[in-house]
Amino acid sequence: MQTELLQGTLDMLILKTLTGGPMHGYAVASWLQRTTDDALRVEEGSLYPALHRMTKRGWVKADWGVSENNRRAKFYTLTAEGRRQLAQEASSWERMTEAVSKVLQARPVMQGA
Repeated sequence: MQTELLQGTLDMLILKTLTGGPMHGYAVASWLQRTTDDALRVEEGSLYPALHRMTKRGWVKADWGVSENNRRAKFYTLTAEGRRQLAQEASSWERMTEAVSKVLQARPVMQGA
């Protein structure tokens, strides 16, 4: 099952993935898919523009290297600015999910009934 991500969430997930160390794009997508038990699949058309955008913003840096398949690949590394951005986005996400959870657990009261 493919789950749609809220706008901006993909950046946070990629930044979190890179806290484990440098990874190439395919490894990022694979890790997210495995970690979410196949619930999240990040397509190349979303992943690589996000990595490029984050590189331009200084959240990640990119260096060429050799993958585990002995192929040339661009490896992405989280920067200090990226760690700050992740902390900020994770905090916002936690507040949002807490608020949504409160709504889902609340019992609506009918007005005027």
